Amino acid sequence: MAISVSDIQSLYSNTSTYLSEVNNKYKESVNYYKGRNLISRTGSLTNIEQAKQQADDAKKDKRDPIRKANNRVSSNFYQILVDQEAGYLATNDPSIDVGDDELNQKIKMVLGDSLALTMQNLIIDVSNAGVGWIHYWIDSNGNFKYGIVTPEQVYPIYADNLENEVVAVERVYQVLNTDPKSSKTYNTIIEYWDDTTCTSYVVDNNATFSPYNQFDIVDVSTNETSGVGNVFEHGLGRVPFIKFRKNMYEKPELDKVKGTIDVYDKVYNGFANDLQDIQQTLMVLKGYGGVNLDEFMDALRTYKAIKVDTDGDVDQLQIEIPVEARQTMLEITKQKIFDEGQGIDPDKFMDNGALSGKAIKGLYAHLDLKATTTEKNFRQGLGALIRAILRYLNVKDWETRNVSQTWIKNAIQDELERAQALQALGPYMSEWSIARANPFVDDVDAELEHLADEKINADGYSNQKAIDKAADGADE
Repeated sequence: MAISVSDIQSLYSNTSTYLSEVNNKYKESVNYYKGRNLISRTGSLTNIEQAKQQADDAKKDKRDPIRKANNRVSSNFYQILVDQEAGYLATNDPSIDVGDDELNQKIKMVLGDSLALTMQNLIIDVSNAGVGWIHYWIDSNGNFKYGIVTPEQVYPIYADNLENEVVAVERVYQVLNTDPKSSKTYNTIIEYWDDTTCTSYVVDNNATFSPYNQFDIVDVSTNETSGVGNVFEHGLGRVPFIKFRKNMYEKPELDKVKGTIDVYDKVYNGFANDLQDIQQTLMVLKGYGGVNLDEFMDALRTYKAIKVDTDGDVDQLQIEIPVEARQTMLEITKQKIFDEGQGIDPDKFMDNGALSGKAIKGLYAHLDLKATTTEKNFRQGLGALIRAILRYLNVKDWETRNVSQTWIKNAIQDELERAQALQALGPYMSEWSIARANPFVDDVDAELEHLADEKINADGYSNQKAIDKAADGADE
């Protein structure tokens, strides 16, 4: 049912803090994913942080005149960790089976070619925020559509039970303001979705809420558009937003590794600064007999020598770099990042040469554990999306029908070992299991169709051969 202006104002007021916190966490994770770690964001720090940074730099310059380099390069470990899981878990489309081959094909058609890409992007979103959302709808042509809504836009409202059922969703987002009289660049749109309707409002310059008329009003008797309004009856039977969690506590993946990545960045950039500064040598002159520093530099360039008084001397100030300690710290910190982030250090594959299947499994152990947890959380969300499609396809038992999911993980494998094991176990496995386990098969359903066609052709050939043989015997 439509929500009133006073109720939407109260809801927005009570949820703005939550949405702001989610937005802050999400933006910080996205910064690290895009390689904008804390160390490289000097210009985007708060005023207090900038003042502290400037004061630290000023002190550094005064107490150590030969340290001028100030490198601020971000490492990309976080992006590697997130992409590893997304690629490992969702490179292949999850296989969906509802117990009816014809219905399976219809579901596959509705899902389209972008399911794997959507799942990959959703894993990245969920890793960055701890939670993600898919919104589905029926377009103007009557086609079922679905897409990702970024997590900072969505506030879920749950039923008062242990199942945590989402009974409504508040979606807050911004659109470009086209009003030339307004000083605002963007308008804030607030939508309230329940199981039957969507009601939308816009907030103006004075924080006043008013209906946001974005939906066509259709005359049922003539099926013609008679205007626009702010209430839309979607007819989907449920709140068309599906929640996907990363873990039980909905924590972003960045929380695991941010501190260690920041340490690595500091050590690495400190090392780079020292290497850059070591090229500078300062001379300390004692009892110099020249007139000024310009004369000193001219004599040094021309004669490769300088003149000093009887008790004079020249010393050099240079930076001493603890190379071994820095290298050790970088190695330890890097290993800690991949351990805490449950990922695979790519260098491990390079260092070990040709790896056996057992060694590869060992390298994938932590990543597989993380991905398995993500998969279990995603199964519930993907199942809800499939049931929404079943309802769209007018399947009577859409709520109770069994939905089977097979997630095919993508890992570097010893394909020879897999093929040998498959050959040995083949006589005891179904054709579906053999096709699924075959390392050279990407689409299990397509492979089974090819096998069926080949069997029909082979049987037809055998039958025709028998008929021809019988005919030859009759002629004799």
